[in-house]
Amino acid sequence: MAKPLVSIITPTYNSEQFIEATIASVQKQTYPYWEMLIVDDASTDTTTAIISNYKRQDARIKFVALPTNKGAGYARNKAINMAKGHYIAFLDADDIWLPEKLKVQVKFMESHKDALVSFSSYQLMDEQGELMGVTIEALPEVSLGKMLKSNYVGNLTGMYNAKELGKIYMPLIRKRQDWGLWLSCIKKSGKAYGIPEVLAYYRIRKNSISSNKFNLLKHNYIFYRKALNFGILKSGTYLSRFLIEHFFVKSKQTKKHS
Repeated sequence: MAKPLVSIITPTYNSEQFIEATIASVQKQTYPYWEMLIVDDASTDTTTAIISNYKRQDARIKFVALPTNKGAGYARNKAINMAKGHYIAFLDADDIWLPEKLKVQVKFMESHKDALVSFSSYQLMDEQGELMGVTIEALPEVSLGKMLKSNYVGNLTGMYNAKELGKIYMPLIRKRQDWGLWLSCIKKSGKAYGIPEVLAYYRIRKNSISSNKFNLLKHNYIFYRKALNFGILKSGTYLSRFLIEHFFVKSKQTKKHS
């Protein structure tokens, strides 16, 4: 029986410092049935040259360079449109997968037929790629109601069954597009299922949303208003729920270790 193809969605923008490690982590996968769809969002550094070199050496890597900057959501949607895989997964240009990531996740989804959306635990690393001693543990499952309070799916670990659910796209907003996509996936699938193993490393960047609490709240409010079309009062209510969920409930997922 043919193994299911996984389409990997990777947007890039001025990623010359990290993109080689990201691509290498895909090429090291013990599950070889993948295509990596890289869409560059009009980089001004050497990112496109680096990707072009990898593309020439590995036919599984597909590459499109956008002539003008459109944002990560647009770039991801361009790649999703190109995807041919049974499953669609996501890996940003500064993050890294562990070698067993696809093998473990595909096996999990193939053996649990109701798991049309899955994600896993992951660890944090700094800009230099050094692990920070922090693990974000995946919940066993996430419902739509839980997901509306906070994003529990680490995008670098998320995967959905495109054969069953159809292609699901990112909302065209500048920030938090991944939250919108996983909400849409859960609306169609009913739940997302977590894998306890650490399968990826997430890079903490300076000035990222996750490193700035004020920006986190601002962009979450914009997400409720623009992506979900909530009114002012409803957006404020959900932002309050997010504060409680993020700082008092979700924080329990974060495990610090030496």
